[in-house]
Amino acid sequence: MRPVINRCAPGSLDLMLPQAASEGIVFHSLQISLCFRSWLPAMLAVLLSLAPSASSDISASRPNILLLMADDLGIGDIGCYGNNTMRTPNIDRLAEDGVKLTQHISAASLCTPSRAAFLTGRYPVRSGMVSSIGYRVLQWTGASGGLPTNETTFAKILKEKGYATGLIGKWHLGLNCESASDHCHHPLHHGFDHFYGMPFSLMGDCARWELSEKRVNLEQKLNFLFQVLALVALTLVAGKLTHLIPVSWMPVIWSALSAVLLLASSYFVGALIVHADCFLMRNHTITEQPMCFRRTTPLILQEVASFLKRNKHGPFLLFVSFLHVHIPLITMENFLGKSLHGLYGDNVEEMDWMVGRILDTLDVEGLSNSTLIYFTSDHGGSLENQLGNTQYGGWNGIYKGGKGMGGWEGGIRVPGIFRWPGVLPAGRVIGEPTSLMDVFPTVVRLAGGEVPQDRVIDGQDLLPLLLGTAQHSDHEFLMHYCERFLHAARWHQRDRGTMWKVHFVTPVFQPEGAGACYGRKVCPCFGEKVVHHDPPLLFDLSRDPSETHILTPASEPVFYQVMERVQQAVREHQRTLSPVPLQLDRLGNIWRPWLQPCCGPFPLCWCLREDDPQ
Repeated sequence: MRPVINRCAPGSLDLMLPQAASEGIVFHSLQISLCFRSWLPAMLAVLLSLAPSASSDISASRPNILLLMADDLGIGDIGCYGNNTMRTPNIDRLAEDGVKLTQHISAASLCTPSRAAFLTGRYPVRSGMVSSIGYRVLQWTGASGGLPTNETTFAKILKEKGYATGLIGKWHLGLNCESASDHCHHPLHHGFDHFYGMPFSLMGDCARWELSEKRVNLEQKLNFLFQVLALVALTLVAGKLTHLIPVSWMPVIWSALSAVLLLASSYFVGALIVHADCFLMRNHTITEQPMCFRRTTPLILQEVASFLKRNKHGPFLLFVSFLHVHIPLITMENFLGKSLHGLYGDNVEEMDWMVGRILDTLDVEGLSNSTLIYFTSDHGGSLENQLGNTQYGGWNGIYKGGKGMGGWEGGIRVPGIFRWPGVLPAGRVIGEPTSLMDVFPTVVRLAGGEVPQDRVIDGQDLLPLLLGTAQHSDHEFLMHYCERFLHAARWHQRDRGTMWKVHFVTPVFQPEGAGACYGRKVCPCFGEKVVHHDPPLLFDLSRDPSETHILTPASEPVFYQVMERVQQAVREHQRTLSPVPLQLDRLGNIWRPWLQPCCGPFPLCWCLREDDPQ
C-alpha cells in the first residue's frame, strides 16, 4: 500500500452542505480548515449513498485536477488493458483504485487535432485544427497556425474559477502569429498560468533518427534541386565554352551559386530542425535550445513536483503532457534494455515510473484524496514506426489499424482511467462510449464553472457515468474524422445494447493484406490511396471489436435501418459545422524564419539557462 501523508496548513474554506427540508434543499455555510480538504471525498461519498441526485451534489466540489496524457501510447501497451508482458504497475494501480473506461475514443488519430479537441471539448474541425491537403499536424514551431485565440479551453474556465493552472510537457498547438515573440497561440494565452516544456513535439528528427518526420524528405528535395541546378550550370558552361549556347557568364554564376547554396542547405537542414523545433520553454522564455535529452525527464519530474508543492493548498489544474512514448524514445540509462519489447517497451516502462513518481509526490504533499487523476493517450500507437524487424511504435491490442487512420479502432481507442479516492468507486469498469472531449465539461462542472453556451460543445459530462448514477453514456453518435474528411461514425443503439460502426472511407493498406501503410509515415486521408465505400462498411463492435466481419444486407437484417439512422445523424452533425480557417493548411503550416523562436541572434539559437536537476 502507498502511504498517504496529510500535511495541512492553517486556513479556511467555505463548504456548502445540503440539509433535507420539506420545501427542498437548504444549504448552510460551514467554515472549515484546509485540513478538512482531505475529508471532502469521504463526506461526498456518504452524500452519494444517501441522495439519488448525487452528481448534482458533487458538482462544483472543486477538487484538484491532475491530467496525465501519453503521446502515441497504444491501448494494448498497458497491463490493465490486457498486456501481460509490459510492466506498468503505477498505471495499473490507478485503474485498480479508480474507474477504467474500455470504449474511450480520441477525436482524431494524430497529435495536434486530438489535443485541440481535448482542450476545447469540440471536434477539431470546428476550430480549424485540421488540414485538407495532407498536413496532418503542425509541421514547425515557426509556423503561424495554431489553436485560435477565440477558442475556450477548460484551463481558461478553471483559471477564472480561481484554479492555479499549469501545463508541463508537450504543447504542439502553435506558438506565434506575426512575430517571433507575440506568442498568440502560447499555453499562457489559453488559460494556463504556468508552462514548462516543448512548444512543439518530440520527434525522431530531434535525435536525427532514420525514422524521420521531415528531415529525410527535405534533404531529398534539396539534393534533387541541387542536382538540377548543377546540371543547368554545367550545361551553360559547356555551351558557353563551345559557343553552342549564346549566354553571358551571369546565368552560369547564379545557377552555380544556387546549386552550392542548396547543397549546403541539404547538409545543414538536420541541424536547423533540431534548433528550430527541439527546445524547452518556461512560460515565455526559452531555457534550453536545443534540448539536452539526458536532462529532459528529470527536469519534467522536478517541474511537476515543484508545481504540486507550490499549489498544494489548491485548488489546481495540472496537465502533464508526457513526451513519452513518441519517437525517438528518449530513455534514461536505468531503463534501457530492461523491458521485453526493446526500446519502445523501455520507454513505456519509464513513463509508468514517472507516473509513480508523480503519485508519490501527491502522497507526500497530502493531496491524493483531494485530487481527481485522469490518465489517457492522445491517440493510438504508430504501426508504421518500423525499421527492419524492429518496432518503435505501440501495440493497439485487438483493435485494427493505428495512428493516423481516420476510423479504424486502433488509431482512436485509447486508455481512459479516472481515480478520486473515496468518491469514485474503485475497480469500476465502464464499457459505454466516451471521448477525450468529455474531459472538458466534466472538469468545468467539477470546478463550479459553466460550459460555454455560445458554441457547440461535443463533449459530455462524465460524472454521472463515473459515479454510477447514469447507466448509459450521453453519446449516441460519435464522428471520426481524418483531416477535414469524415471517415466513419458510430451509433450506440442503447435499446439493443449494440455499438454500430460505419466506415465511409478507409485507407488502402500497403502492402496488400497488411494492417497499416508501411513505407509511409502515416496513412492518407484522401486521394488514390483511400477507398470510398458504397455502400459503407458496417461492423457491430459489440460482437466484433476487431472489425474483422463486414456486415451486409444478407447477414444483418437491420442493415438498411442502421445505415439510414447513421447517415441522418451525420447530416444533422454537418449542419452544425461553420466554415473556419484551416490552421494546418499550407499558409499556416510552413516555416517562416521571422516567426522562429531563438534565444540568440538567429540562426545562432543556443542556450542552456537552467542547472542540471539534482
